[in-house]
Amino acid sequence: VGNRDDSNLYINMKLKAAAEIGISANHIKLPNTATEADVLKCIASLNADPAVHGFIVQLPLDSNKPINTEKITNAVAPEKDVDGLSSINAGKLSRGDLGDCFIPCTPKGCMELIRQTGVQVAGKRAVVIGRSKIVGAPMHDLLLWNNATVTTCHSKTSTLAEEVGKADILVVAAGRAEMVKGEWIKPGAIVIDCGINHVPDSTKASGKRVVGDVAYSSAKEKASFITPVPGGVGPMTVAMLMQSTVESAQRFLEKFQPGKWTIQYNQLTLKMPVPSDIEISKSCMPKPIGQVAKEVGLFPDEVELYGQTKAKVQLSVLKRLQNQPDGKYVVVTGITPTPLGEGKSTTTVGLVQALGAHLHQNVFACVRQPSQGPTFGIKGGAAGGGYCQVVPMEEFNLHLTGDIHAITAANNLVAAAIDARMFHELTQSDQALYNRLVPSVSGVRRFSDIQIRRLQKLGINKTDPMALTKEEINAFVRLDIDPGTITWQRVLDTNDRFLRKITIGQSITEKGFARTAQFDITVSSEIMAVLALADGLDDMKKRFGRMVVASSKKGQPVTADDLGVTGALAVLMKDAVKPNLMQTLEGTPVFVHAGPFANIAHGNSSVLADKIALKLVGKDGFVVTEAGFGADIGMEKFFNIKCRCSGLRPHVVVLVATVRALKMHGGGPAVTAGVPLPKEYTEENLQLVAKGCSNLNKQIQNAQMFGVPVVVAVNAFKTDTKAELALVVQHAKEAGAFDAVECTHWAEGGKGALALAQAVQRASQAPSNFRFLYNVELPVVDKIRLIAQQVYGARDIELFPEAQEKVALYTKQGFGNLPICMAKTHLSLSHDPEQKGAPTGFVLPIRDIRASVGAGFLYPLVGTMSTMPGLPTRPCFYDIDLDPESGEVNGLF
Repeated sequence: VGNRDDSNLYINMKLKAAAEIGISANHIKLPNTATEADVLKCIASLNADPAVHGFIVQLPLDSNKPINTEKITNAVAPEKDVDGLSSINAGKLSRGDLGDCFIPCTPKGCMELIRQTGVQVAGKRAVVIGRSKIVGAPMHDLLLWNNATVTTCHSKTSTLAEEVGKADILVVAAGRAEMVKGEWIKPGAIVIDCGINHVPDSTKASGKRVVGDVAYSSAKEKASFITPVPGGVGPMTVAMLMQSTVESAQRFLEKFQPGKWTIQYNQLTLKMPVPSDIEISKSCMPKPIGQVAKEVGLFPDEVELYGQTKAKVQLSVLKRLQNQPDGKYVVVTGITPTPLGEGKSTTTVGLVQALGAHLHQNVFACVRQPSQGPTFGIKGGAAGGGYCQVVPMEEFNLHLTGDIHAITAANNLVAAAIDARMFHELTQSDQALYNRLVPSVSGVRRFSDIQIRRLQKLGINKTDPMALTKEEINAFVRLDIDPGTITWQRVLDTNDRFLRKITIGQSITEKGFARTAQFDITVSSEIMAVLALADGLDDMKKRFGRMVVASSKKGQPVTADDLGVTGALAVLMKDAVKPNLMQTLEGTPVFVHAGPFANIAHGNSSVLADKIALKLVGKDGFVVTEAGFGADIGMEKFFNIKCRCSGLRPHVVVLVATVRALKMHGGGPAVTAGVPLPKEYTEENLQLVAKGCSNLNKQIQNAQMFGVPVVVAVNAFKTDTKAELALVVQHAKEAGAFDAVECTHWAEGGKGALALAQAVQRASQAPSNFRFLYNVELPVVDKIRLIAQQVYGARDIELFPEAQEKVALYTKQGFGNLPICMAKTHLSLSHDPEQKGAPTGFVLPIRDIRASVGAGFLYPLVGTMSTMPGLPTRPCFYDIDLDPESGEVNGLF
């Protein structure tokens, strides 16, 4: 810190010595305006960097701000404190733990000089003059633990000459020029002079010369060995700094396993019967999230803590790890589910707990953030279940770090901008609009950056607001939105069925400009899909600008950039773009990020979370992510949209199946949430299971269609019999699965998914020939038909007139080469939720097609669907409550 000449001299000596012996040494120089916080931040970064084996803080700190030197030296990690100045290293030295600490370099060098005399230290009388933390005090401890009898003297010692005269070994570090006289010294003593003092000398060009604390010319006549000043202790101190750095690197290599995390796993205390999810979650004491971050190799300045259990991770980690090879990429999907779900999230968590806590592999789970709608409506949460959960589950399910709220705010800003722009265009002249859009500020008018982009889009290459013609002004100010083409809706993260259709603009202030609109649920917003598919802040901002909200009356797409909101959206979403770090019950790391629905969007967690996780786990590690709903929806979109966008290539598909769902597909009665299961599902029925395996077979084929090995996880429930489970395993293997295993992770945690984890390990080594289902350059209708026929089993598709119009419109607007994101029911391979098993021969109706241009896909609407379900008669919130004394959440899930 600062620019002291003496400090620069010492640093240059150290850099030169390091270069001579092959140590990579860098000088980090902070200005003399640096604050204590600046220095501590720099130290924290070096502490966390595994490429740095040692570092020193050059004292004194030359800053014009107050800095606590002791606080700074103690901030250095003890294992990197090669100067040996931290209190931890000093404490270890004082109690004799010489093999487990770093010794300050000057005392260490003094001991090396004494050792090289050949004189045995043990049993000798030693005197140390000086008691500083840097030399005197540690020198005393070193001599003592080398079995000398040690006396420490200082400026207050009244019999200093007498004490010196008893010393077989004399170490002087008092900082007073030539204070120790030659006649005091015991004949034959070893004298180590650590002093550096300047005294006047008219014979020197500088007018001064350097002397030690010992009167050298007289002392050398009596001593058997004596260090000169300069040229004695100084060079040895630098040599010891180099030696300590080498020792630090050796210690690191002894503990270091390339690519292996040093991670603490939590031991589960299993209970039978399995308690409720919230009871299990509360019984677990999560590790501090800062510890989790450190365990997986994140630096302190890459982590933003949100309390003790969750944090955001900076995107800069991707740049730091850009040369690190990626780990194995695993996607968890499922057969066509019942309305109760088949446990994909639970299996995802169970698999990572097994790979991490039981097989000791680097492993990350990457899952979606749950919507408040289902949490308070019908599901109650999405953190997994039983002994396979992301914890704390109430934090996971409620707000988390506010990403969904940021999306709500950003989405509704766009909606407000659309209606406001139409209102102003309908009530103002071209010139009035222009004057307000490009106002004169202090007599100067200028275009903003986003307005320059709009001018360029219009082919107007002018930057002077006074230079536009009337025709150019008209084109610039008039978006001329056709109200009937508006596709952008307002959103709310609550299941409020009465907002499905609304009338807006009824206030008299809107001058009669009312229109019909609607609210969707927040996670269906295109902004959520953009968040999930963006690969950085810049990419997210560009995608926001491309989002099409309507068409003009001339049929031209109107974008968020045209509305002028792109920069504002990026500001609202600047924190949401960072993945959220949490952990599982057994202490394995989890990224929770983004949460697009799998029916109306692509239904996968973020590309960014996956990319960061793949770098953090390293080439032998695993990243397990989950695709929403069945394989025909979430997995197909994972491959054709997410993998196409990210460039990532999966190694294994884990397909979750349950006896319960297969019985439903085999013709069992309807399964309804909140209603007890019919006896067909609680009693053994091999015939129903065998018949229902048609759905399992089809979903295995769907996964194999993309060239990726499939492992079937048979998620066992307590009502399943051994014969039923064995039958599913047999059918899966016969259908071509790489392997199929029974899983009991809900009741046993990672231990219950060990066989699954081992199967995934083997499958990840198997040949993989990943391929997309279609080329995006194909016509829109051909891409839709391929998905319908190949994935769903349809005979053909039928486009309603509105869908046909959209195909023509989007092709004309230049969006025809986007991937396809089918919006259909998750309860059947077909468009009809009542058709179970693996139906064939049906015609898939496409009633409309919409464009998420910013996210980068077209989404055909199949059959009839609602994007905002209503609350049931007895919603989950009946059971949710808060303890006012403890602040604990009760009743969730």
